[in-house]
Amino acid sequence: MATQVEELPDNKVRLTVDVPGADVHHAVEHAASDLASSVKIPGFRKGKVPTPVLVSRIGKEKLFSEAIESHISGWFWNAAARERIRPVEQPELDYELPASEHEDWRFTATVSVLPKPDVVDWSKVQVPYEEPEVPDDLVEHELNVLRSTVAELAPVEGRPAESGDTVVLDLVGNDGGGQRDYVVELGSGRLIPELEEQLVGMSAGETKEIELGRPGEEEPMLVQAAVKEIKEKVLPELDDELARSASEFDTLAELRTDVEERIREQVEAEVEEAFRRAALERLVAASQVEVSGPLVEARTRTLLRELEGVLQRSGGSLEAYLQMSGDPPEELIARLRDQAAESVAGELVLEAVADQLGIQVADEEVDQAFRDRFEEGDKIIEQARAAGAYDTERESMRLARALDRITAEVERVPPEQAAAREAIWTPDKENPTEKPKLWTPGSKEPA
Repeated sequence: MATQVEELPDNKVRLTVDVPGADVHHAVEHAASDLASSVKIPGFRKGKVPTPVLVSRIGKEKLFSEAIESHISGWFWNAAARERIRPVEQPELDYELPASEHEDWRFTATVSVLPKPDVVDWSKVQVPYEEPEVPDDLVEHELNVLRSTVAELAPVEGRPAESGDTVVLDLVGNDGGGQRDYVVELGSGRLIPELEEQLVGMSAGETKEIELGRPGEEEPMLVQAAVKEIKEKVLPELDDELARSASEFDTLAELRTDVEERIREQVEAEVEEAFRRAALERLVAASQVEVSGPLVEARTRTLLRELEGVLQRSGGSLEAYLQMSGDPPEELIARLRDQAAESVAGELVLEAVADQLGIQVADEEVDQAFRDRFEEGDKIIEQARAAGAYDTERESMRLARALDRITAEVERVPPEQAAAREAIWTPDKENPTEKPKLWTPGSKEPA
């Protein structure tokens, strides 16, 4: 779908979009199917009306009008996304109906867009940065986890079962069914919490009747639990022998160094990712970029759908989440809208930086990125090109490189220095009478 972009005064653009005949044909077929299910024609069941009969009844103009009106919005927004156009309102569309469903078709769209932000010199922007450190207790925790994997089990004498112990027990229900000589580690999550809570504190040879509630049933389930054995983990010493038995290293020093390096890599990655986010946030704030409009609303809806998806995959729901949090739905939407606005503003700034630096990403680089991520790289590349995701990947890489330059060139300062500076200075204090720049539809300059 080819698109021509013409810049107009007052932060407006005119898009001329060429729609392939195949897409027009698909739109007409889709519209015919929808109309056939709603139009009553004697002798035909709803949804089974042949297209020629439908056209003779409602007219070709009605069919084509339905097809265009139901698809033109999607064609416009796809074209705007490919051309990196950021509308702040719905477009004014201008078109004539197609003469045929098999021929290419064209429409124009005039729309107000977000102006490119005036990005400040990011090398002057101060961003808090704290050198990554590996906590000693985290290293010890990882070593103890390793010790636990090769620990031996020894019988417990003189005390009841505790969390972390391994017990051998019989579990028999009031219906006679159950498991005998069942081996389980208390605290591992393999038993339901009510049962596990009752087992903790029992001694070897002890039998207890435990009452368990079952969802949807008034009568509780009675389980007779008989603890036969209790064993505890005996951790090996932290020494060279442990290193040889539990890893590929010959000495504890080598093992500890490897654990520290792996943890350091994780910590450094987390610190760097947090720094990248902070650098972009500070550059957006310093450039006084604020956004609103349909892009923010669309991004808000996307964030809401993603939240619902996460909750559903974990067995929850949005309604349950709101009940547990106690927040009104309006507050949740407001928070998501703020996140959406920050996201859109960040993209605008990165686009401006990428344009300023002349950053380009060649096809070969995009292809390699797909091949690095997917085994069937060439097949995925073809699918991405057909679906329009290829240029999206290219733009993501371009913006990532822009952020690479920003994070490499901003001024890194200790957190305490940044906090002290913010306590005595904020960007708005330099120009207390100047209002923040707020982009509004149709404004020539940020108002």
